[in-house]
Amino acid sequence: MNRLLLGMASVGALAVAGFTSAALADPAPFTIEQVLEAPYPTSLAAAPKGGAAAWVFSIKGVRNIWIGEAGATTRSRQVTTFDKDDGNDIGDVAWSSDGKTIAFTRGQTLEDDAPANVASTPDGPTPREIWVVPVGGGEARKVGNGHEPSFSPDGKQVVFLDKRQVLAVDLATPGAKPAPLLTDFGAVHSLIWSSDGHRFAFVSQRRLHALIGVFDTAARTLTWAAPSFDIDSSPTFSPDGRQLAFIRVLAAKSSPFISRRSGLPWQIWTADAATGTGKRVWTADTGPGSVYRPTLAAENLLWAADGQLVFPWEKSGWMQPWAVSATGGTAHALASGAFEIPYMTLDPTRRKLVFASNQNDIDRLHFWTSDLSTRAPVPVAAPGTSIEAFPQVSADGTIFALQSSAVQQLSPAVLRGGKWQRLAAETTAPSFPTAHMVMPQSVVFKAKDGLDVHGQLFLPPAGMKGPHPTVMFFHGGPPRQMLLGFHYMGFYAGAFGFNEYLASKGYVVLSVNYRGGIGYGMEYREAKDFGLGGGSETQDLLGAISYLQARPDVDRKRIGVWGGSYGGLMTALALARASDSVAVGVDYAGVYNWASMLATLGAPVEDPADYKRAIASSPVATIGDWHSPVLVIQADDDRNVPATQSTELIQDLRAHGVEHETLIIPNEVHDLTRYASWLTLFHATDDYLGRYLQPAPRTGK
Repeated sequence: MNRLLLGMASVGALAVAGFTSAALADPAPFTIEQVLEAPYPTSLAAAPKGGAAAWVFSIKGVRNIWIGEAGATTRSRQVTTFDKDDGNDIGDVAWSSDGKTIAFTRGQTLEDDAPANVASTPDGPTPREIWVVPVGGGEARKVGNGHEPSFSPDGKQVVFLDKRQVLAVDLATPGAKPAPLLTDFGAVHSLIWSSDGHRFAFVSQRRLHALIGVFDTAARTLTWAAPSFDIDSSPTFSPDGRQLAFIRVLAAKSSPFISRRSGLPWQIWTADAATGTGKRVWTADTGPGSVYRPTLAAENLLWAADGQLVFPWEKSGWMQPWAVSATGGTAHALASGAFEIPYMTLDPTRRKLVFASNQNDIDRLHFWTSDLSTRAPVPVAAPGTSIEAFPQVSADGTIFALQSSAVQQLSPAVLRGGKWQRLAAETTAPSFPTAHMVMPQSVVFKAKDGLDVHGQLFLPPAGMKGPHPTVMFFHGGPPRQMLLGFHYMGFYAGAFGFNEYLASKGYVVLSVNYRGGIGYGMEYREAKDFGLGGGSETQDLLGAISYLQARPDVDRKRIGVWGGSYGGLMTALALARASDSVAVGVDYAGVYNWASMLATLGAPVEDPADYKRAIASSPVATIGDWHSPVLVIQADDDRNVPATQSTELIQDLRAHGVEHETLIIPNEVHDLTRYASWLTLFHATDDYLGRYLQPAPRTGK
């Protein structure tokens, strides 16, 4: 249920009726369109042969598969030919074993199984689709409906998932229809193949527990790996395909939005792939790290060539890579220190770990490698001001990344001779405003309760006189971290560019990495009394206000706030708890009432004391103290934060006579999938903030 995030995105159109531009005294040297038009890459996937990688480029909402080949001369090329901002996202990029074909998922939302109609076409909602395209050239074609495609090891079939089924389609037969390999009681996901191609494993998600299934493709038999009433995930095969390892989390009542620093220790199990007979080989210690937390990587349990199982663990209070023998024993750290790893993967030899971390650079990510025999991490390149995320290693050992900086949008990059080289750099338009962007500063300030809070501060160009109008930005998640550059997740990359745009117009912008976020250790993420358990993150926004009010370059009467999803909750909390200090806000898809939201999602707060605390932690508790104007924006097919949250907020704003405006984007989903929707969101936010923060300060309530 922890999906209050704004992740990989793109955008949809709507005329913003009623919004008139309130220009700042110093107009921006570039437009919102210019900062958003650079190609945005996702779904980086290294090739199983040679030294190539594929990715998805979104260029003004039009998404296509691209390939970069790192030979003597690096070449990049587009292999699909979609040409419309029609809301169709692309993901789940998968290579065939011979490197000649790519499969991918395409749909108007990749969030879940429910069809979407973000383009508002008369034909109505469409499901996610499976497509294939030849790498060497040729038309892409649809082969079925579903998600998470993979190729059978012989390359003859594409296997994919759809709700409770695993299906396969024969690629050699023109017009072949998908046929089910199995139909399960649970929702299936996370399918992986054994190296010999004789079996695949998958997760079967039941209502309150999850099982690991193993399907024998020759015998057509299904075996369950040590089934239990607990939650099993992250299956991984041994190199010879005879064994399977997986993570087991003991079932316990909990909410994803309440801090949990300790709990029933999680476990690692192995099982015989043929019989399903399993055994527990490792159990986390009690205390720090006893609650399982995955990284952002697709795989969180890796089986190395020497029989070690590599996994993320917070034993030290920081998310870091550890390893333990597949036969059991004591786990040992593969890296240590005051830093975290959001991504990790093994190289093709399964003897070297490649991971991203913020070691020695807390608000950026860089790649490191660790030889599993020596356990000595080393950086892959000299540290700089760039950010590297999503490590991928091709068959010949070439390392690829998604790389950005404060003045360059995220781009695929390849490591050559110890230096990073951007791929397809020619696709970025000359009008991208690199020369007009600022380098944000990493700042630390005190929350109202004394906690050190992290953030990034954007200052206007030196020639602009202050004091300046100021905007606070709060990210979603909340397990996310804004960085000193364009982000590796789509909405946050757009938000970073928008914050750069605001700074160029003369705003001071403070992007707040409030407690509950990643990057600063377990205690920061699992802060006491967090979320619906007490709303302690409110202390961070109050501290941010005090920090800004104390700065001589800030006009304390012209402080605004904006954010989306959990950041929308933070925006509403700022307006409901500190209206005398916050002049205006823009709330995109924010939580307004924890209790009603969880009830809508089918997880009502039943204990009376917990219910009371959930209400007290919500903006609804102090709606009577809310006086500042707000623009409420929502996509009305939002599957993460129900649109009813905005409806409840608007009803209460009306009842209390609070000045407000609304903007709804019909049929769009939480992770806006049309470029035009992004423009709608950011132009409306720009206009509304400018109306109250410029040209004159707002006085009174």
